[in-house]
Amino acid sequence: MTERIVFHPKAFLSHKRNVREGVSTRSRIIMVLERKPSSAKAIAEEAGISYSAALHHLRLLEEERIVRREGGKPYIWKLTGIGQLRLTEITVQ
Repeated sequence: MTERIVFHPKAFLSHKRNVREGVSTRSRIIMVLERKPSSAKAIAEEAGISYSAALHHLRLLEEERIVRREGGKPYIWKLTGIGQLRLTEITVQ
């Protein structure tokens, strides 16, 4: 049986090529940030990736305006609210 990989819709970039590993890594980063704003070090630890990989993908997400950093070093990274939503996050009025 194959493992089903769930990608977060905000993990897909509009200006770069989306490869499976990159989308998977960005999905894990976004899921960490959905729980709470965090430093790159904390994001890397919670997502199970290296610090340099976390910074690389955070900068890509920042270029797409999916995340933003606040404060001085170490920056705290937060979701901006921009980007695709999951169907479960859409409210119909």
